[in-house]
Amino acid sequence: MANCSVDYEGRLNAHLPPATRLIMVKADGCVAVHADGGAYKPLNWMNAPNYLEDHGDEWVVTNPKGERLTIRFEEILSDVSMEMGEDPGLQKDGVEAHLQVLLADQPGVLEDDLQLIRREYFTDIGPVDLLCSDAAGGTVAVEIKRRGEIDGVEQLARYLERLNLDARLAPVRGIFAAQSITPQAKVLADARGISCVEVDYDELRGAESNTLKLF
Repeated sequence: MANCSVDYEGRLNAHLPPATRLIMVKADGCVAVHADGGAYKPLNWMNAPNYLEDHGDEWVVTNPKGERLTIRFEEILSDVSMEMGEDPGLQKDGVEAHLQVLLADQPGVLEDDLQLIRREYFTDIGPVDLLCSDAAGGTVAVEIKRRGEIDGVEQLARYLERLNLDARLAPVRGIFAAQSITPQAKVLADARGISCVEVDYDELRGAESNTLKLF
């Protein structure tokens, strides 16, 4: 917690005048600046990978894209470090978890000739729900939600950024699947080059019940 000002230089320039804010530096390297409002969304942030230079009363955070986040401290009110340990991961609700199982069994619902490679494919920032291959042999990452909103699109975009660093998988494109997707999420997904697919949970369950299985 500190009284600080923040300047961002990159895709655009932005300035936060001096005020009391919460600055979080997570173990994965992400740096986020929060105000006492706005729910979970920071005022400004820098995702990993990045490089943080500590000059005492000033932090300069840069990334490979040439973006720069400068935090100038006027007064530090609280400075706490804590090891949080290994996170067990998000526990999805029954519908969302079952939806993932159904789509893993029927990936062709999302796109013709889509084939499952693996469920819960881990990246260094968390697991993407499904990793698939398309008809041309390309890699497709699928993120599944019960209700598709902007934060789900952002989550998939972060996974795609990490997956595309792996030469064995790249290029990787994304599909955002949900029972319903908000118009705002569709606009953001289109801007990020992510496809949106709305699926019918009851229809998928019906198809599952009609599928003959050996065991």
